[in-house]
Amino acid sequence: MSDLPTSVEIHEEGPREGFQIEPGPIPTEDKIRLIEALAETGLHHIQVCSFVNTRLVPGWADAEAVVTGFTAKPGVHYTPLYFNANGLERALAFADKLTISGSISLTASEAFTRKNLNRSHAENLEAMRKQAALHLEKGIAVPRLGVMAAFGCNYQGDITPAQVIATLEDGMRIAAETGAKIRLFSLADTMGWATPARIEKTVGAVRERWPDMAISLHLHDTRGLAVANAHAGLKLGVTRYDSTVGGLGGCPFAGQKGAAGNICTEELVLLCEEMGIATGVDLDALIEVGRMAERIVGHTLPSELIHAGSLDAFRRQAA
Repeated sequence: MSDLPTSVEIHEEGPREGFQIEPGPIPTEDKIRLIEALAETGLHHIQVCSFVNTRLVPGWADAEAVVTGFTAKPGVHYTPLYFNANGLERALAFADKLTISGSISLTASEAFTRKNLNRSHAENLEAMRKQAALHLEKGIAVPRLGVMAAFGCNYQGDITPAQVIATLEDGMRIAAETGAKIRLFSLADTMGWATPARIEKTVGAVRERWPDMAISLHLHDTRGLAVANAHAGLKLGVTRYDSTVGGLGGCPFAGQKGAAGNICTEELVLLCEEMGIATGVDLDALIEVGRMAERIVGHTLPSELIHAGSLDAFRRQAA
């Protein structure tokens, strides 16, 4: 049954997700320029950097310089990514500028856990237990439970809804043990295995098990189905989506060189607007930022919309 929302919340991850995978160094000032431009489009959540091992992710060796350098716009939440206590401490140095909240991040595929984090599933459970406890000790809430590779894995193959449920149950046990209050499940199509049917089955199974839990979708466009998958999510009433301007990004540990990145923010906005779902985003301004992002990285980005333009732009011409 279709249960379209009236509005959605978009979490822009282009700066963090995009610049971590680019082969050449992106100048710090260009990262700052993109972050500040995104904040002018009506987006209220922007993931701006990764505080991670710079040997493994050299594209974010300048994380501190980027956070220091951009001018924050009131009303916009700027968030970092990190995986351990060292990353948290680096983020906390900018607590006056960044929105920091904890997350229990698990993977439905043990094979990908090893590739991405060099841990077994059991080791990752213990690491997340310690990380959740550390956040809570510092007075930082842990409201989110994320599952990567929730729809399939290049190393392990198909992931069933039952495997996702089992992974979420592992996370909820950690939450119960540490006192974390989980308010959101994030299901990530990390390697682009999702299809609309998989979205329906997995989201349906999660909803059946936890009917009152909010769900967000993190969709990759590896096989060109991200917009179709977002459409399926919208029809199920999912109201929060991660995306990247221009389709920047991709997971460097997914084992699929050259794969497209996340669902393009501007294409997600167009989809929502044409369905009568409010995003609060100025689409034409966002398209211009996508074109800026393409100039910054110096190669063609996956987004069709930054090359074609918005429908409203052509409607205005035809009027």
